[in-house]
Amino acid sequence: MSKLGRHTMIRRALLSTILGVVVLLAPTAALAKGASEATITGPGLGGGIRLAGEGEPGGGALMKIAEDSGFFPAVFLTTPNPMLSKRPDGELGPRYTIVYVMPGASGGVDEIRQDVYPYATPSLVLYTKPGQPYFGTERTVGGWYVAGPTLKDDLVAVGLHATAPPVADDAGRQIPWKAFGVLVLLVALAGLGLVVVRSRRPPDAAPA
Repeated sequence: MSKLGRHTMIRRALLSTILGVVVLLAPTAALAKGASEATITGPGLGGGIRLAGEGEPGGGALMKIAEDSGFFPAVFLTTPNPMLSKRPDGELGPRYTIVYVMPGASGGVDEIRQDVYPYATPSLVLYTKPGQPYFGTERTVGGWYVAGPTLKDDLVAVGLHATAPPVADDAGRQIPWKAFGVLVLLVALAGLGLVVVRSRRPPDAAPA
């Protein structure tokens, strides 16, 4: 093979490699450039918190939260894959939801939902439902993700409370979240005890 022929083959191989990388990176690049907005809803947030998309004033907060929340491995298959199939051990606390609005196929938009437990112990965790559609034929990887402490700072910076907000009882009184959890547990145990007592009660004597 001539020197010119070898150079031509090398150029073609390089071009094929570059095109392959572009195809693989296209979804990530589209999200980085085109996540139009996101909304966080949950206890204590009223109508929710809107996060502006990349390129808008304050849009950097959205990208920071997406990076720290494990959004990218939850949506796009990555290696290594940090997503977990089972819920991590610990207390979850109140649930919040982030809805990301992304450009979809044919000029439409797709919404990807990610549940966030910002007050979970021992670590903040998130859950993304597998199989959520985006970019036409793509589907989210999904699963559980254990986040680092920086995500809590990101969320507090955009409006979440530093500690779990209290919940209200039927009379509108504020109850701390942990106390509310204990109350629910006590009610459940009381109900279980009542069932056990009824199951052990002897049947009424038959009439003479």
